[in-house]
Amino acid sequence: MKQPISHKSTLGYFRWAFIVTAVGLALGALLGWQSTGTMSGTATIFFICTVLAVLEISLSFDNAIVNANKLKEMTPVWQHRFLTWGIIIAVFGMRIVFPLAIVAIAASIGPIDAVILAARQPAEYARIMNEAHLPIAAFGGTFLLMVGLSYFFDPEKDVHWIVSVEKLMSRGATVKGIEIAFVLLLILTFASLLEGQESTTFVYSAIYGLVTFLVVEVIGALLDASQRAMAEAARGGLGAFIYLEVLDASFSFDGVIGAFALTQNLFVIAIGLGIGAMYVRSMTIMLVENATLTHYRYLEHGAFYAILILAIIMYVQTLFHIPEVITGLGGAALIGVSLWSSIRHNKRKEARAKAEARARAEVHSPARERLEA
Repeated sequence: MKQPISHKSTLGYFRWAFIVTAVGLALGALLGWQSTGTMSGTATIFFICTVLAVLEISLSFDNAIVNANKLKEMTPVWQHRFLTWGIIIAVFGMRIVFPLAIVAIAASIGPIDAVILAARQPAEYARIMNEAHLPIAAFGGTFLLMVGLSYFFDPEKDVHWIVSVEKLMSRGATVKGIEIAFVLLLILTFASLLEGQESTTFVYSAIYGLVTFLVVEVIGALLDASQRAMAEAARGGLGAFIYLEVLDASFSFDGVIGAFALTQNLFVIAIGLGIGAMYVRSMTIMLVENATLTHYRYLEHGAFYAILILAIIMYVQTLFHIPEVITGLGGAALIGVSLWSSIRHNKRKEARAKAEARARAEVHSPARERLEA
């Protein structure tokens, strides 16, 4: 679906993000004062909220681009639903409910008890979350691997950034299920590097991630096909919405777990990551309304390469820790290089067009001179 190009200023897209930032940082400072009663403690909590927001933004550049790629196919109604209800689910569901659910399941306690544990025993809460990192990384990493590989293993894909690699993958897509075979091989490889129960947990969690991706794809196709049967304009509706929500959850795993390296306070984490999520929403809207992905042809490629790198990092983190700053900077660097390549392509295309125009003008010029004579 073709999107109208907006003339809104860049700052206009981030108005609500700025408002949420101001409110969130004020709440962070208030929380710091109430929990420590000192200016230094308040400043520390304020700083941690800021760092968490920056961390979330750096980890989610690729998320915004992939969201925009899917949103451009959706009707305005479903776009609005995702950018309102979807962001509420992303902020409150993934940044608050998800960590509470993990702790409740791992500790065999109720959700209310999990909230009490987060408030009164943050160290114990953080310990339980960190122990759950392996299955979360295996599940999320597998889902993201399938997302990234499905983009490149596409026989109809004809725009290539890293030409030799992407042409090979595009041709390989004619082999049915090749990306699934690749992921299964990778799962077995990493499982062999783990020992005992950890290996079993990794395999089961990764398989659940793979099955979740396939189920979401099937449900999405069925729902959207059903909607098309009812109304042709409903293309890219509920199925795409579900896909984007699961995708956002997979992106969020790494940020939520990594946040515990900075603080064990669930509410500080929710504030910081919630601020970051609002900037991701604003970037998504800007990309869709300005048709940025159309103007910069390799931007999507950079985002999907970043997804593959993030997925591999999540796998590697089951073996040893990798600082979140490396994950964030790596993804941002790939997207930056793809943007630079897109700009160079546009300049070359513009130069060729001007050269061809001059050549046509030179060819027609003698003809005009003869007519004038």
